[in-house]
Amino acid sequence: MELRQVEHFLAVVRCGSFTGAAREVHVVQSALSASIRKLEAELGAALFERTTRRVALTEAGTALLPLAHRIVADVVAARGEVAAVAGLTSGRVSIGTIQTLTVVDLPAQLGRFRVRYPGVRIHVRESLVPRLSAAVVHGELDLSFLAGDEPLPEGLHEFARWNQNLVLLCHPGHRLARRRRVRITELDDEPFVDFTGSGLQSMIGRKFDEAGIRHNRVCEASHMPLLVDLVAAGLGISVVPEPVAERSGLPFARFEPGLARAIQLAGRAPELTNPAARALLAHLLA
Repeated sequence: MELRQVEHFLAVVRCGSFTGAAREVHVVQSALSASIRKLEAELGAALFERTTRRVALTEAGTALLPLAHRIVADVVAARGEVAAVAGLTSGRVSIGTIQTLTVVDLPAQLGRFRVRYPGVRIHVRESLVPRLSAAVVHGELDLSFLAGDEPLPEGLHEFARWNQNLVLLCHPGHRLARRRRVRITELDDEPFVDFTGSGLQSMIGRKFDEAGIRHNRVCEASHMPLLVDLVAAGLGISVVPEPVAERSGLPFARFEPGLARAIQLAGRAPELTNPAARALLAHLLA
């Protein structure tokens, strides 16, 4: 098994097609297909179900996927260790982030890191917490900012933690628009715009259940700026981080008692094997 074959396998998984994967890894499609066939022959099993409309993982391909991520991550770490000897004149680090990261100015921090280590390539992925957590566990990401009110999943180590205050966001004509503070019990059956698939959505659902009130979801959005626009258009209220509410220009109220969630910076282990990741972690925590 060659590293090139593993990288081609992961490219097909990411792109969902041989055509897209060939473009991503800069080879002709026939060469990529031959690489995958050779890998399947060496492993003695088909990795993909090929139809005219889609490419899907077989059971064998699904079993290989986490191992393939770890192989590539280990290679990146090995290259990073060599780069460390040369003072991080090269290397690669990958970091994940949530859309609603407000406790750290990540673009600014990465800009300063890039000035200090111009030879290090930086990969940034924005996604939902469950996907980011899995990406760290499987070796796709070195570090990630996560959020929630529950303990980190097994296999993750917390390097830092912040509290992020949450507030009620309203449109100007809403009955609570002039309030500075509200109780969650006052939101019973209110039309609500949810941040779909997010840890924030799960947290709010639990809070409504604990308060014994109805969570009346009338609309969902997976993009925070769109969610804010939907609230502004009068579709419903929502719960968002306070800095998001401040930037929106819409009325918002703090909860009584206060409502907050934890923001964590996490990795796979207390000691990162990738020197570039160790350097970025130290930079973010400085």
